[in-house]
Amino acid sequence: MSDNILSQEEIEALLRGETLEPAGTAGEPENEVININDYLSEMEQDALGEVGNISFGSSATALSALLGQKVDITTPTLSLIQRDNLDKDFVHPYVAIKVEYTEGLSGVNLLVIKQSDAAIIADLMLGGDGTAPNEELSEIHLSAVQEAMNQMMGSSATSMSTIFNKKVDISPPTIDLMNIQMDQGTENIPAHNLLIRVSFNLQVGELIDSDIMQLFPLEFGKKLVSSLMGEEEAATVTETPTAPQTSPPPQPEPARPAETAPEPQPMQAPAQQTAPSQTAQQTVQQPVHVQQAEFASFQAPSLNKEESNNLNLLLDIPLQVTVELGRTKRSVKEILEMSGGSIIELDKLAGEPVDILVNNRYIAKGEVVVIDENFGVRITDILSQMDRLNNLR
Repeated sequence: MSDNILSQEEIEALLRGETLEPAGTAGEPENEVININDYLSEMEQDALGEVGNISFGSSATALSALLGQKVDITTPTLSLIQRDNLDKDFVHPYVAIKVEYTEGLSGVNLLVIKQSDAAIIADLMLGGDGTAPNEELSEIHLSAVQEAMNQMMGSSATSMSTIFNKKVDISPPTIDLMNIQMDQGTENIPAHNLLIRVSFNLQVGELIDSDIMQLFPLEFGKKLVSSLMGEEEAATVTETPTAPQTSPPPQPEPARPAETAPEPQPMQAPAQQTAPSQTAQQTVQQPVHVQQAEFASFQAPSLNKEESNNLNLLLDIPLQVTVELGRTKRSVKEILEMSGGSIIELDKLAGEPVDILVNNRYIAKGEVVVIDENFGVRITDILSQMDRLNNLR
């Protein structure tokens, strides 16, 4: 039936008393609606939403600094979709950024953004104003988007390290165009039937007001919640006491039969061999006395008034603290060819610790954090006093 006009076949079917099926539904299975509450509890949904909210909140700050635009990311919404039905939910051309966790967590995360929005981000990264972007993304445009997403996911990994109270690191993101309707770029989608979709509303100034999505397997989402709740550590602690039971205590050697020793002198050998085994068994069964270690008390060196005054003079000397993100070498020709929007690749990977220098002397390593609207650095490793003195020479 089309345009409310019955065809001849439909008229004959009505005359036979048959029920007409709506057009386009005959022989087609109905899409199964997946209720996320059947797979994730309310607590698990809240935990995943909070992880996404905190991690992408810091990503918005990093993206804002890159684009020179105000970036807002709203509270995420969670849903569960089937991999086979992605063509019904993703009808536009997209850009997919695949991220693998290499430390702290084990899994794959796919960041999906509309191709039109990615074109605006690429135009801003390359020095444009974002009002007339090129919809056809070339290699340089994809590289610009990849760098923006790299900074976002690096900032997100730093925030997740704080959330999970352990170091979380990622591999360099890989980027590709994804058009599910044309079966393009689908190899980057996690090979799991049920996927969790975390949707954020992304606003970049007045240029972008769209959705940015995360896709990751349901199993990975459950692992995130378990790690957040500390269940993995609790299981490890529970299994630890059972380890000593795997080695049974030594048993005494059986005595030789009397008929194998016709002379009296060889018969004393089994008794001599049994005694050490019995002694060892008694030693194992004796309780172990554990005492606290005692250390000599530490006393600060005493300074006279003149020495104390001299030290106070040193404490007021200002020092310049520098955080070095990375370095690179370029030829004079490459330097002269630089212009606004040029991208310089450094010798450090995303998420790798940065160097902290005092008066241009290396003293520590740290990781970049975001405090309100400002960047900061958290010291993760500091050189020993001897190494610091050697660097000053």
